[in-house]
Amino acid sequence: MAIGAATDPYQPAEGRYRLTRACLLAFADARSPLSLITRGPMIVRDLDVLRRAATSAEVDVTFSIPTLDLDIWRRTEPGTAPPRQRLRALRMLIDAGIDTGVGIAPILPGISDRPELLADVVKAARDAGATNVWCNVLYLQPGTREHFMEHLARDWPELVPSYLALYRHPYPERATTEPIKSAVAALKKRFDVADRRARPLEPRPGAEQLALAI
Repeated sequence: MAIGAATDPYQPAEGRYRLTRACLLAFADARSPLSLITRGPMIVRDLDVLRRAATSAEVDVTFSIPTLDLDIWRRTEPGTAPPRQRLRALRMLIDAGIDTGVGIAPILPGISDRPELLADVVKAARDAGATNVWCNVLYLQPGTREHFMEHLARDWPELVPSYLALYRHPYPERATTEPIKSAVAALKKRFDVADRRARPLEPRPGAEQLALAI
């Protein structure tokens, strides 16, 4: 099961209604493999369920951390937890044995794709114990595109012409995206991002079906 691909499963309402927790409990009971992506440190509340799920099926968590730059974060992710809070939550999941990585996404061309900003995220992810780092560049479908461009015109008006050129289609061309992805891949190698969990949680072997003697 992929959780959080369309919207964050740890929005503020989750603190009251616990819908995500109920889903995780159901997946754990069903021994269903799951992958979850979030910006919400609230996930540490559900460590007990994640630990139980991870002993019966493959479980991995990704924290979306597009940047550590506080000005960019405030302008582009209002209402979300600060990036350093997400890293502290990541460390708690790693210490509990959960396979947890960082997704540098969405990367904003001309804003958060500067080499030093990408390096800051990859290094901080490694220092927090992230088992993996991946990235993706901003994707703008109709509807999202109009909302984003409105905010871009307010916060970075000088970038509007370049974004209109880049986003003639929902996703930029490879000439824009591939250098960014290659830079992150090089940073992963430079900072030696790897699975260093002291006590990784892994699914217990299932019961073996005995052969019927004939």
